[in-house]
Amino acid sequence: MTHATQRARLLEGPVAMTLIRMTLPMLVGVIGMVAFNLVDTFFVGRLGTRELAAMSFTFPVVLVVSSIARGLGIGTAALLSRAIGEGDRHRVRRLTSDALLLSLLVVSAFVIAGQLTLEPLFRLLGADGPLLAQIKRYMRIWYLGMPFVVVPMVGNNAIRATGDTRTPSLIMLCAIAVNLALDPLLIFGPWVFPRWELAGAALATVIARATTLLISLRVLIHREKMVTLQIPRLKELLVTWKNLLYLGLPAAATYMIIPLSAGVITRLVAGYGPERVAGFGVATRIEMFALTVVMALSMVQIPFIGQNMGARRYGRIRQGLRFGQIFALAWGILLFLVFLFTRRSLSGIFNKNPEVIATTSLYLMLVSVSYSALGLIELNGAAFNALHTPMPAAALSALRMLVLYVPLALLGSHLLGLRGIFAAAAVANIVTAVMSSLWIRHRILRLV
Repeated sequence: MTHATQRARLLEGPVAMTLIRMTLPMLVGVIGMVAFNLVDTFFVGRLGTRELAAMSFTFPVVLVVSSIARGLGIGTAALLSRAIGEGDRHRVRRLTSDALLLSLLVVSAFVIAGQLTLEPLFRLLGADGPLLAQIKRYMRIWYLGMPFVVVPMVGNNAIRATGDTRTPSLIMLCAIAVNLALDPLLIFGPWVFPRWELAGAALATVIARATTLLISLRVLIHREKMVTLQIPRLKELLVTWKNLLYLGLPAAATYMIIPLSAGVITRLVAGYGPERVAGFGVATRIEMFALTVVMALSMVQIPFIGQNMGARRYGRIRQGLRFGQIFALAWGILLFLVFLFTRRSLSGIFNKNPEVIATTSLYLMLVSVSYSALGLIELNGAAFNALHTPMPAAALSALRMLVLYVPLALLGSHLLGLRGIFAAAAVANIVTAVMSSLWIRHRILRLV
């Protein structure tokens, strides 16, 4: 039996227990990804409201880069997991190697574009003067570290495609440890360290992400033996890249629509002052952290569905999706109840400014009503990608953000101020969740 078929470990056993077993270590990794940003937010918040606002302006751009990485990673995981389920050893190695090369080429183009458009882009988002100077110091360094964000994310998705969610989580924990150790040293400059403030936060991020690159490549090359140094035939390489981009581009677009729309929302919020932008930035980070369980479950759905698609075990796919949807509904209700009573105390952890706290609290109160819906959107989107039908997920993302959220936020801002902007997010989430659930149900029924 080949190494690849030994790794097709998601075809047997109770579906719910298999998903739980995969999700628990995956949860550690997803919490790690979100905690990574929360650590930066916590320390930068100690510098002051202006620095926190500057960092909040960078959030849409950081999300765009993460979206590209996630899209390429999802395409890699979807193709690899099916190849593993089919037991095709050569294709597994070829896919992994070609995906890593493609991610490196894509990210290099974005590094150049980001550096060239830095100032006009953030002016467009509403930053100027001293705030823009702070942003530039942060992003000049952060852009140079983009390869350390994108390439490891693709590599970790290749590892997850085998059914191993523990190793990528451990890799992420290493990055958090490095970031947690370096942030206070490079931001505040104690002892012999320089006080670099926001630039120090960016450098700590780059160094921490570099550790994930080194470790993930070591695992893929030496332990899993999923990377080949054999030069591919050009035709074979182009076919692989075409398949990766067919899945990866719509997936990236799905996630990219969110930060692009968030840029519009950030611009709207900026009209109410930098304190409101800082509060909005804190709220969105808390939201990401709260939804990590559902994010983890949606990420393990891709290798689970992929391997079972390769082995033609369609009944298990249906059971897995049903389990995920029920869990998402329950988790969203729990989060709403928690935030109903703790939102102000949570807000105060990051910044003591009353306006920052009020903005964060208002967001969590209004938007948490729709967290069950947001969980369903995440799970259903992952299922579409795993089934090699990425366009519905992209279409639903466009519907949620561009057709519903942004227009409703513009109207809500005019009528109700910040309250209207945040209520628009809840409405968009609920409407999209209903449509996505009906669509994926039809797709699964056709498959089974």
